[in-house]
Amino acid sequence: MKTALTRLVGVEHPIVQTGMGWVAGPRLVSATAEAGALGILASATMTFAELEAAIAEVKKRTDKPFGVNLRADAVDAGDRVDLLIREGVRVASFALAPRKEMIAKLRDHGVVVIPSVGAARHAEKVAAWGADAVIVQGGEGGGHTGGVATTLLLPSVLDTVDIPVVAAGGFFDGRGLAAALAYGAAGIAMGTRFLLSKESTVPDDVKRLYLEQGLTGTVVTRRVDGLPHRVLRTDLVDRLERAGRIRGLLQAARNALRFRSITGLSPAAMLREGLAMKHGNDLTWSQLVMAANTPMLLRAGLVEGRTDAGVLASGQVVGLLDDLPTVAEIVAGTVGQAEERLRGLVS
Repeated sequence: MKTALTRLVGVEHPIVQTGMGWVAGPRLVSATAEAGALGILASATMTFAELEAAIAEVKKRTDKPFGVNLRADAVDAGDRVDLLIREGVRVASFALAPRKEMIAKLRDHGVVVIPSVGAARHAEKVAAWGADAVIVQGGEGGGHTGGVATTLLLPSVLDTVDIPVVAAGGFFDGRGLAAALAYGAAGIAMGTRFLLSKESTVPDDVKRLYLEQGLTGTVVTRRVDGLPHRVLRTDLVDRLERAGRIRGLLQAARNALRFRSITGLSPAAMLREGLAMKHGNDLTWSQLVMAANTPMLLRAGLVEGRTDAGVLASGQVVGLLDDLPTVAEIVAGTVGQAEERLRGLVS
């Protein structure tokens, strides 16, 4: 199934596996690449050395194109950009808008730049700066998300930019891919569907918890890090919702210290990253402190399997999923169903 996305990045199918922190590691990304879709490594929760090793591991497992998700405001963002260029990584994706000069450097060295956006004006900005494509996530998506549904956000972006647009938020099968293509998108990006696959390293007990959810099994909360965050409804999330502001800030400060010990970042480096995040997202100081909650709470749930002490990011589609297929089955099934639906529309 060829589209502007497949031609741009050199994959067989217009499907992207998103760069989910603590989830999108070498095993999942290489399996996605081998299945003919675009797998994206999540580097925001990796040290520089871990990212080097992860890229090497993916290249050992597959010779097909893959991407790496970067934080544009990271202290060592420039070094990570140089690493992608040196290693010949095909795609650089960004959760936050990269700087104009960063886009230019990556493109000058043949790296495709695909930022994620949540509004038409953001898509217009990065397109003017030279981004090759954008991923547009509607409010149904997991993790940090906005309040506009994909069915409204997608056409608004398509009407604003003339670069390939990948639709995210609410997609899990071929019907969604067919619908996105009908809108004019160049493909779809899926997170929760790939998280619930055999190659995903999320603990089995946690996967079973995901599969038990209904369509009302997720909630958008600001109590994780001060920003809208779609997660599973759990007892921990309920406690965070009830916790007072001071208690939440103290917990975030403790998590900041734990995150520093895992990543090896110095206090000065964490402060620089925090100031960059504050400037780029117009955060209050309390929101900035709370942002330390995100990586540690996600790690507790998605890596350590602690459903009692971890946060589990999830899209609303979790309520429609009841199996754990292989990545190859997900990709082949999505493409096959989409082709069948598209043929049926014109028969």
